[in-house]
Amino acid sequence: MLDSPVSAVPPLSLLKDEQDPDGFAREFGASFERFGFAVIADHGIDQALIDRAWALTGAFFDQSLDYKKQFHVPGQGGARGYTPFGLEIAKDASEHDLKEFWHVGRDLPAGHPYRATMPDNLWPDRPEGFRETFTALFAEFDRVGARLLSAIARHLGLAADWFVDPVENGNSVLRLLHYPPISAHAPGVRAGAHEDINLITLLLGAEEAGLELLDRDGRWLPIAPPQGAMVVNVGDMLQRLTNHVLPSTTHRVVNPPVERRGVPRYSMPFFLHLRPDFEIRTLPGCVSADRPDRYPQSITADEYLFQRLREIGLLK
Repeated sequence: MLDSPVSAVPPLSLLKDEQDPDGFAREFGASFERFGFAVIADHGIDQALIDRAWALTGAFFDQSLDYKKQFHVPGQGGARGYTPFGLEIAKDASEHDLKEFWHVGRDLPAGHPYRATMPDNLWPDRPEGFRETFTALFAEFDRVGARLLSAIARHLGLAADWFVDPVENGNSVLRLLHYPPISAHAPGVRAGAHEDINLITLLLGAEEAGLELLDRDGRWLPIAPPQGAMVVNVGDMLQRLTNHVLPSTTHRVVNPPVERRGVPRYSMPFFLHLRPDFEIRTLPGCVSADRPDRYPQSITADEYLFQRLREIGLLK
């Protein structure tokens, strides 16, 4: 990386959650309240697994378009498998994002009631080891996400295990993202300004410059984590649940400087979701005379997800 910007969001170590859980919850919650983002070092996902995942991500996207398009399922909202360039667009944007991606979801047993909205995964037969690696990485993101949600629950004055039931068999998705090299005069941006739909997002691969958040004063601030750290942000579901105590901050991935435009960008966001039938109701502790309830009507996680997928063009 050349001339990496200084990150506006200071890093926190997840090791502190073991040594001083209350202190970590305060710092993590404060970062979420201030930025809607946090940078988490020492997250504990095995680096060998991450390295293997990066290698397989690159190898898959290097396959021919004809091969990759075998795994695109129209009408499914990109829930599983491959989504080619030019399909996803940020809400209210005029140009499509410069990216292609692959989705891995949760495996559910036969007959599970959530299978109606959580389809089976698709798996390519090459590169070798793809299924095993990303099944393992999905489970690790789930594990780390549960720890972070416990810290958020404590920050909000809830029981440490408050989120365990709401995310049990949640509709979480691991996205493998490829932003290819672009020309010096490419239109648009790699990912337009948007907010995430889900509860929280855990992201690996933000070291390559480009990720920015929109601050309260209208300035775009860089998010440049230390090597190997994870970027975590509030999604719209958590914003709604907390009545905007924890803000879902607008963010984007801008095109790199001209000298870096020949370099592809890969990232792996894990969109941690609630279970499909969970009723999103404003937490009573997040409502006050100064902060009236913005969402007096509840909505299920599934209803909210489909509403938003239609807005970004992945569902008709």
